[in-house]
Amino acid sequence: MMQENTGEQGYNIMSIILQSIPSDAAITKIEYEGPMIALYTKNPKYLMENNQIISNMVNMIKKRIIVRTDESIRKSEEDARNILIQLLPKDAEVKSTFFDTALGEITVEVKKPWIVNQPDTSTNDFNMIELINKTGWKIRVKKASHIQSEMMKQVNYTLKMNANERNKFYKYVGDQIFRPKLDQTAEASLLTLGGFGEVGRSCMLLTTHESKILLDCGINPGARESLNAFPRLDWANIELDELDAIVISHAHLDHTGFLPVIFKYGYKGPIYCSEPTLPLMTLIQNDMIKVAMVEGKIPLYTERDIKEVIKHTITLPYGMVTDIAPDVKLVLSNAGHILGSSTMHLHIGNGDHNLVYAADLKYGRSQMFESASWNYPRVETLIIESTYGAKEDIMPSREEVEMNFVNTINRTLTDGGKVLIPVPAVGRAQEILMVIDSYMKAGKMIEAPVFIEGMISEATAMHVANPEYLARELRQRIMETDDNPFMSEYFTIIERADGREEALRDGPAITMATSGMLEGGPVIEYFKALASNPKNRVVFVSYQVNGTLGRRVLDGSKQVSVMGREGKIEVININCGVEKIEGFSGHSDYNQLISYVGKLRPKLRRVIVNHGERRKVENVASAVGRIFKIHTNAPSVKEAIRLL
Repeated sequence: MMQENTGEQGYNIMSIILQSIPSDAAITKIEYEGPMIALYTKNPKYLMENNQIISNMVNMIKKRIIVRTDESIRKSEEDARNILIQLLPKDAEVKSTFFDTALGEITVEVKKPWIVNQPDTSTNDFNMIELINKTGWKIRVKKASHIQSEMMKQVNYTLKMNANERNKFYKYVGDQIFRPKLDQTAEASLLTLGGFGEVGRSCMLLTTHESKILLDCGINPGARESLNAFPRLDWANIELDELDAIVISHAHLDHTGFLPVIFKYGYKGPIYCSEPTLPLMTLIQNDMIKVAMVEGKIPLYTERDIKEVIKHTITLPYGMVTDIAPDVKLVLSNAGHILGSSTMHLHIGNGDHNLVYAADLKYGRSQMFESASWNYPRVETLIIESTYGAKEDIMPSREEVEMNFVNTINRTLTDGGKVLIPVPAVGRAQEILMVIDSYMKAGKMIEAPVFIEGMISEATAMHVANPEYLARELRQRIMETDDNPFMSEYFTIIERADGREEALRDGPAITMATSGMLEGGPVIEYFKALASNPKNRVVFVSYQVNGTLGRRVLDGSKQVSVMGREGKIEVININCGVEKIEGFSGHSDYNQLISYVGKLRPKLRRVIVNHGERRKVENVASAVGRIFKIHTNAPSVKEAIRLL
């Protein structure tokens, strides 16, 4: 069954596939599934045992092909679940199953995935191909987290309840991607809509004769006026239905906070991002609504708008070449910043231009993540951040960073004070948890209760569920053992506001709470309670954007006003200690930024610097031009740059 109106290019692709598939494959239909071509089969066992058939086709047509099971052979969810429980090794301990009826996939979360991943051994006769054949569903095995993620449940529920709508959406996206090209002229331009000469509201528009693609869509949490808080889509002068795609680098609000607004005002196209980014950005966007409500503000968007984001998001693994427009291919790679953070390699035209948007980048290994990828086959233009782009922004060694952190906490606890650590829920929080646990166990940090509140536990659950995106040693620890690196006898999770009393009782304690810049969330309540006592200390471990409360506190303000419950202003006197521990950041320092450009140098023609305060942007741009003799741009918001 061939889809109608495929266009000349689509017709040729379908013809090649039909001619190449043996009758034993029992193909019932071929359809677009977003950027992929889906083959529906009544005999998945044949194609899995002869996987070279699909490999050969992919090499021939240069498009992504996915094998799906025909609906007629899929067992009911109840029967399929019973078969799974019966045939999966009991020692694997199945915790949950999710049936995605739009894709014909079952995601099985097990406590011990390493058992399932060792088929056909003397002690394990489990066979995945046979399991797929008996259930009629494709099967993905994932690590079950120690904490049930409510946000993952919400994402899965939204996907399941909108299966029919998603099927239509995937076909629509495929029609747009695989349509014939309207114009063979090779031209490409970049419009800067946010995040240039500033930190926040990262957003830019890539335009060619064929397509318009938005790269990131964030807000500026420190801005007080809407013209400076949101991307300047008004200046770009485009209708939302002109956009072919939105590509998201990672989940932080300054890169995703405006996405639900785009859907609120009518965007119906696809969003591309890594798999962990979808639940993480859903978590952060939902929290933004809660914070606005607590502060008596009208939220920018509703939960309904966030559900539209979920329904229209297509997740991609690292390293896979994916068509996202008739003339643009996308490859996501590890950016080393937070879970699922990605660099974007955009291949424009027939090899006419290659653009890498590095977004938020950590070119240096951490406990959590591998260093950012750099080995692109071709790249003419690089867009690179400059958050820590001043010459004085040189991070100390990891050993120094951890000892500074430990010594700061020990001094405060010894004096009988409390430590408040405002943390972004994603990335820094998990790293700090690991550091505290390891140093307390080693006897190098004074043992004290550690209270955790906010989105940290939810985000941590997502790290455990996506170990393939973590550093090698951490990934192996999660995937191959029962050891959970984010759990500890020292940690107490505060689940409700009435649980804060224990954390605020007299005596030394450490509290970690969101948000990392003191811009709302539970951390504000702790800050109000602890700020007046000189024995206490606020320890910042992440970047503080200009204009945020965190930045004002870090810069030495002795009195600040905060929005309390129901929109009432409260004045807080700051007598506690305030300290910034440099080196835990998920951003590259000056040396790492320059080193990263150096890795790409033989291929580069232009470097565009963004995501930094103006002097830091200009410093990185000047250094790159001077050291590497490469043309550099340090644009502001609302500039157009011709790439090709």
